[in-house]
Amino acid sequence: MLHWAVVFFVIAIIAAVFGFTGIAAGAASIAKILFVVFLILFILSLLFGGLRRGPRI
Repeated sequence: MLHWAVVFFVIAIIAAVFGFTGIAAGAASIAKILFVVFLILFILSLLFGGLRRGPRI
């Protein structure tokens, strides 16, 4: 998912350079949403992965 966020971010940068503001804004917003979803899933996987293992003796 982080890969797709980076892809849409690159598309937004390229579109902004060429002046396609509507496409750039759309791609940037998709990249932001995907990055936030990735970040939430990453934090949840860290939390639940640590809870599953339990304390080490």
